[in-house]
Amino acid sequence: MRKPKYIKISRTLPRITPSPVKPKHSKRKFPQKLFLMIFVPSVVIVLSIIIILYFCIIKRKKKVLQKKIEDIDEIQSDESLQFNFSTISAATHNFSDANKLGRGGFGTVYKGTLSDGQEIAVKRLSVNSGQGEEEFKNEVVLLVKLQHKNLVRVLGFCLDGEEKLLVYELMKHGSLDQFLFDPVKRTYLNWERRYKIIGGIAKGLLYLHEDSRLKIIHRDLKGSNVLLGEDMVPKISDFGMARIFLVNQNQASTKRICGTFGYMAPEYAMHGKFSVKSDVYSFGVLILEILSGKRSNSFGGFEGAENVLSYAWGLWKEERSMELLDPTLRECYSANEVMRCIQIGLLCVQEDVANRPTMAWIIHMLNNHSVTLPSPLSPSAFLLRGKTEPEIHSEEADNISVNQMSMTEFYPR
Repeated sequence: MRKPKYIKISRTLPRITPSPVKPKHSKRKFPQKLFLMIFVPSVVIVLSIIIILYFCIIKRKKKVLQKKIEDIDEIQSDESLQFNFSTISAATHNFSDANKLGRGGFGTVYKGTLSDGQEIAVKRLSVNSGQGEEEFKNEVVLLVKLQHKNLVRVLGFCLDGEEKLLVYELMKHGSLDQFLFDPVKRTYLNWERRYKIIGGIAKGLLYLHEDSRLKIIHRDLKGSNVLLGEDMVPKISDFGMARIFLVNQNQASTKRICGTFGYMAPEYAMHGKFSVKSDVYSFGVLILEILSGKRSNSFGGFEGAENVLSYAWGLWKEERSMELLDPTLRECYSANEVMRCIQIGLLCVQEDVANRPTMAWIIHMLNNHSVTLPSPLSPSAFLLRGKTEPEIHSEEADNISVNQMSMTEFYPR
């Protein structure tokens, strides 16, 4: 008998690894660790970002300051912009009275002719003008950088001991106020020329506020600071009081209130606050002067008005605005354009800064007659009452110009 065969079957059983025993209280400790893992790095990152931003801002300010110092050094070292005092003296016949064009805020302006026949205008700062070497450099740096057909073009400068001279292109027609307020010359400014002058000044201000590489507040816009070139093209001049703003800066303030009363915005005259809207306000006053042919402060109670603002506003409320127009223009003008300019002028001098238009919007309103203009609100009651001086402390009074002469406040750039 055969023995039965047995088949050996081997089975491999899976090896079972025992699960690790979790320590007690693990559920409590794990969230705490997670919190620390998230919170600590977050705090470190935030603090690092703050520190980095802080040093970046400091570094940026240093770069801006260094750039401005380099600009000044560049001007001082650029022979093409420097004139010898003897050259300027010879060109103006030793600053003779016969060559005197007028007196500005810092000194006297003379006309001259260089040896090559080029005609120039020279602003000679008086020793006691209040504009020091830094203020003078400030104006030169600005003018060299600004290039626009409605801004005066600088040709050079001279620093010789106490002598500070600014040389720029000669505007043969002089300043706007010399035409506007002269009983004979004003007749040369027909409506077409006045309308173009208003538009040209607006374009120059727009360039300063938005289109130039620097955001600049002029702070002393008035008729005597607008020069008339060929074909009566207006050019804004005198940047001694100008202030550079940062790109994202909207407003600044000062305790030194400088400028010409009658053209100052109320927030600047009373509180020392200024912005692009301060220039807009001055532009509005200038528009009303161009339309009326009268200085802002020359009304002397005429029809109860103390200045051009109160007179224009009174006529507007009574729907008699066309009576503001210079009598020399009564026979030839565009009624539509005149009314638009009156309305724009009143919009510019509104008391609330936010209600005043920007220069871009003003140009749009001037060029597009189909645009409906908003109704203006009242100008500042402070100025409607004919107030001629801001309410300031006595120690600041010496910094105020009450005779239509500019003063400069220098800010480190």
